[in-house]
Amino acid sequence: MEIRPFDAADTDAVVQLWHDCGLTRPWNDPHRDIARKRSVAPELFCVGVDAGGQLMASIMIGYDGHRGWINYLAVHPAHQRQGHARRLVQHAERLLTVRGCPKLNLQVRAGNEAVIALYESLGYANDQSVTLGKRLIADI
Repeated sequence: MEIRPFDAADTDAVVQLWHDCGLTRPWNDPHRDIARKRSVAPELFCVGVDAGGQLMASIMIGYDGHRGWINYLAVHPAHQRQGHARRLVQHAERLLTVRGCPKLNLQVRAGNEAVIALYESLGYANDQSVTLGKRLIADI
């Protein structure tokens, strides 16, 4: 897998990938999420492509000067369990370390034990914190 920056031409393939991986939710418009990311540190939005150039993975990375974040880490089901997610996380860690980011956070939906196990195998641990959210702009 080659990891490269997201390009606008990748939009439809990324949205389809997110659907295929079960990452989309009715209250989040993936096209708006992509547009928002492209307006803030777009170089931290990456995709993975196979040898034929087909998009097979994505990772949206954030950094606010205090903490880094991973969002929309996705590997197409046909390419899972081959080390691609690990490579994407390591790529994010390198990009953030270069920026001086001291800590990387991520969220996994409750019950997604396979993904929790993946992150634990990469050295991530449950911080025993509660995530609260408030929608400021409705996508629907």
